[in-house]
Amino acid sequence: MSTPRGTTRGRGATGNALPTRFGLATREADGDWLDDAATVDDAPPPLRTAVTVERPRTIITRNQSPDVPFDRSINAYRGCEHGCVYCFARPTHAYHDLSPGLDFESRLFAKPEAPALLKAELARRGYQCQPIALGTNTDPYQPIEREWRITRQILEVLAGCDHPVTITTKSDRVCRDIDILAAMAARGLAAVMISVTSLDAKLARLMEPRAATPPRRIAAIRRLSDAGIPVFVSLSPMVPALNDHEIEAIIAAAAAAGAQGAYSIPVRLPHEVAPLFRDWLAEHFPDRAARIMHHVTQMRGGKDNDPDFFSRFQGQGPYAGLMRQRFIKACTAAGLSRDRIPLDCSRFRPPTDQLSLF
Repeated sequence: MSTPRGTTRGRGATGNALPTRFGLATREADGDWLDDAATVDDAPPPLRTAVTVERPRTIITRNQSPDVPFDRSINAYRGCEHGCVYCFARPTHAYHDLSPGLDFESRLFAKPEAPALLKAELARRGYQCQPIALGTNTDPYQPIEREWRITRQILEVLAGCDHPVTITTKSDRVCRDIDILAAMAARGLAAVMISVTSLDAKLARLMEPRAATPPRRIAAIRRLSDAGIPVFVSLSPMVPALNDHEIEAIIAAAAAAGAQGAYSIPVRLPHEVAPLFRDWLAEHFPDRAARIMHHVTQMRGGKDNDPDFFSRFQGQGPYAGLMRQRFIKACTAAGLSRDRIPLDCSRFRPPTDQLSLF
């Protein structure tokens, strides 16, 4: 992967190399003078976000993973403008012949038919209700949700048939939907997890350039909690020698804001994420890049990533063990649970356009 001179302002990845897993041809310069624009002022041109409409046939994604607490999820968007350099979902853009680098955070896909598809799937004969997770792959409240409002429409469908939902996000935009979520939470149907990886504004901006600032995320925890919505904090990912020194401070801040529980996993670097992350470290933290990657590979059995069930969310070795012990101790001191809150599936009523006869 080649790294351009200078980074793209407001973006996470330092480059846009294509994956080799699918035999995609390497992009070459076409001879236009814009190919050398970065040499003019030593900075790449501004990168604008483009959104393409995607029309899937179904919207609920199912999994059989033994180490995640849900078996179904919905992603209203593909790609994520937050630009988190470590995002494990980046390789999914390769399926569209796009780069997991800058393409992932600037060439997005929206699924406006998601609410209608969801309603149809929930109405199918034999559907068995279990909580649906939003935000498992890309953030449901990333910036383009402001205009597209697909996540809100999904929540309206779920609320209308008393279907439980969990949400994971880095955005305080989730507070826009407190009116729906508070009513659902009162019936045991909703819980929210806010991801906070750092309280340091400068570090957070480098790691997650277009996500909400740390103070806004902590404030979102407070607003959700005050509205009676069960809210948790996710310290994910923890990167050794980069942000893990903040474990105790993040948990204390989240607890003070009203969080009920906490969750944390060490950084994961599948497929193209590993070289992207290495280039990002070399660009922003050259003084400790080698030390960080040494700890990462130590936690992953000598590799950049461990994809195996059960171990992929835990990490191995002394450094991973120390982070885990610190996290548990901090949760205990702050009175935060490490268990997921149970949601009520017994209220579910299949959606229908017909009036009930009884």
